[in-house]
Amino acid sequence: MEVARYRPGQDAEPVFQGYDVPLMSDWAVLDGLNHIKDQLDGSLSYRWSCRMGVCGSCGMTVNGEARLTCGTFLSEYGDGPVRVEPLKGFPIIRDLVVDIDGFLAKLSSVRPWLIREGEDLPLTAEYAQTPEQLEAYKQYSMCINCLLCYSACPVYVLDPDFLGPAAIALAQRYNLDSRDMGDRFDVLNQEDAVWGCTFVGECTKVCPKHVDPAEAIQRYKLTAALRSVLPWSRR
Repeated sequence: MEVARYRPGQDAEPVFQGYDVPLMSDWAVLDGLNHIKDQLDGSLSYRWSCRMGVCGSCGMTVNGEARLTCGTFLSEYGDGPVRVEPLKGFPIIRDLVVDIDGFLAKLSSVRPWLIREGEDLPLTAEYAQTPEQLEAYKQYSMCINCLLCYSACPVYVLDPDFLGPAAIALAQRYNLDSRDMGDRFDVLNQEDAVWGCTFVGECTKVCPKHVDPAEAIQRYKLTAALRSVLPWSRR
């Protein structure tokens, strides 16, 4: 495996370091990194947690493609080499660890939670939904914030101010929820938000949960265009 290393104060820029890793048929790329960490070089830094494609923390660039390393197997690349780098478009903290503070700020800006107007906290009432109402937003609720879509997005890599696929998809998740009473139009109807998307579709291609953020963005473009003509329409 060829692994990108970046040590603040020691490296001016990332460099690649080669490691001999056994080619095991059942080993994911993450297993290879854990082998390096445990047996060869304890100084290697990277994020991981669940190893089951649920937490989204082990996203990295594997042979040029944004992937979850827990679900990407070494056997996919034959005899290798397998090159592992940090996700593209994010500042590197150390080795394969990137700074996601910018994304977290974008995510918070779309208020990804249920908004209820005119009700006092804590909310104790229950709001039943039909299967059809659940289906309207369920797909977008599958996002695990793995950031693969950001790394694959050519717009975000060139313009870090772009709100980005995951934040917009999660905004749509709540926009389409029958229980939500929020209005995210002012955040989404911006040049650096839905109108910044050029519909390349790479975000949807790399999404491990089939959220289809590209569709979410295009759907809200239609909503925003209709609202510009019919300002009383909110969804």
